[in-house]
Amino acid sequence: MNTQDLKMTRRTILKSAAAAGAVGAVPGLQSAVWAAGSDKPELTEVKIGFIPLTDCASVVMASVLGFDKKYGVKIIPTKEASWAGVRDKLVNGDLHMAHVLYGLVYGVHLGIGGPKKDMAVLMGLNNNGQAITLSKALASKGAVDGPSLAKLMAREKREYTFAGTFPTGTHAMWMHYWLAAAGINPLSSAKLITVPPPQMVANMRVGNMDGFCVGEPWNHRAIMDGIGVTANTTQDIWQDHPEKVLGCTGEFVKQYPNTARAVMMAVLEAGRWIDAGLQNKLKMAETIAAKSYVNTGVDAINQRILGRYQNGMGKTWDDPNHMKFFNDGKVNFPYLSDGMWFLTQHKRWGLLKAHPDYLGVAKQINQIELYKQAASGLGISVPKDPMRTSKLIDGVVWTGKDPAKYADSFAIKA
Repeated sequence: MNTQDLKMTRRTILKSAAAAGAVGAVPGLQSAVWAAGSDKPELTEVKIGFIPLTDCASVVMASVLGFDKKYGVKIIPTKEASWAGVRDKLVNGDLHMAHVLYGLVYGVHLGIGGPKKDMAVLMGLNNNGQAITLSKALASKGAVDGPSLAKLMAREKREYTFAGTFPTGTHAMWMHYWLAAAGINPLSSAKLITVPPPQMVANMRVGNMDGFCVGEPWNHRAIMDGIGVTANTTQDIWQDHPEKVLGCTGEFVKQYPNTARAVMMAVLEAGRWIDAGLQNKLKMAETIAAKSYVNTGVDAINQRILGRYQNGMGKTWDDPNHMKFFNDGKVNFPYLSDGMWFLTQHKRWGLLKAHPDYLGVAKQINQIELYKQAASGLGISVPKDPMRTSKLIDGVVWTGKDPAKYADSFAIKA
C-alpha cells in the first residue's frame, strides 16, 4: 500500500468515526484507528479517587508496583473521605476516575443520588468481600442473622437503625435486599442512614446504629474491636456479586479513550497479580494497610482476603467466595446484567419513579468494547454473553431478561 492509499484509509476511518459520533461506536473501528495512528495515552497522569477499603487494592497496587508506567500513564491514587465526595469530584473533573460503587455511577447517570451526568463503568474491580455487621447488643439478644433479627424486631418494638455507605450504592442495596429477604421492610420497619466506610465502626461503638453493611476491613475491624458480629457476608446474598468498579464520566472516555484503556490494562494486571497467590495477597495487605491508604492494622485486612472468616461469636470458616480482584477476568468484565440489577433495585425501593430503559442505560454506561480491547491486549478471555444469571439469598433468580417484571415481582418494595 503506498503513502497516498494509507492517507486515504486513515481519512476514511476518521470520517466514519466522526459520523458514528464517538470512537468505539462502530464495532472494530477503534483497533483500525490505532493501527493507522497511535494508541499513546492522551494524558500522562491520571488522578484516581479511592475510599479506604480493601477493594481499592488493584488501583493502589497498579501504581505501587509500576504497572501503570508499562502502559504510558502514571496513576495518582487520591484518598477521599466519602462516596458523596468521590461523586462530586468525578462530576466536576477534580478526579479523572475513581474506585467507586457500581450503583453510584448508575445513580448519577440517571440523576438520582446527585447531579445528572453521563457516566461510564470501565471495568469491575472486585467481586464479593463485603458484609453485614450487627451490633454486639443485638447479638446478645439472639439477633445474629436475618431471621433472628426479624424475630427480635417483632418482639421488641423500637426504631432500628441500619447504615449503608451511599443511597444508590452497593451497600445500601445489599442491606435493603438482606432485610427484605428476612421479611423486614427496610422502608417502614427500619431507619436507613448513610455513613462513610471508615466511620462505621466508630458510629457503632457510640450506639448510632444497630447494624451496617460496608466493605472490608471494617466488618472484621468491628469484630476485632469487640463491638459487632458478622451476620452474613455479601457473597451469601449473591455469590460473585459485582461490587466496586473503575468509573469515570462519559465525557472522559470520549475524550481520552487511549488513557482509559491504558489505565484499565494496568489495573487488570494488578488484579491478576493480587489473585495469583498467597504471598502477593499478603504483600498487598501490608501495602494498603498504610496510613496513606486504608489506615488500619494489617491483621484487619489479611485474614478475609485469604477467605479466613470468623463471625465474632466463635464460628470460623474458610470461604472460597472471598474477595476476588481478577478470577481469570470474570471479576472485571462489565456485564450489562450487573448494571441492570442495580437499576431494578433502585426502582424497587422508589429511588426511580418509573422503569428506565434498563438495557439501553447499561449499554450506554458499561464500556464493553473498550474493555475487550484492554483484555485482549493482556490475553485475558472475555465472556461471550454480556448477561449472566445469578440466584440470590431469597432464592430469586436474576437473568437480566425481563428487568421490569423482576423489579415489580418482590412482595416487599416501595
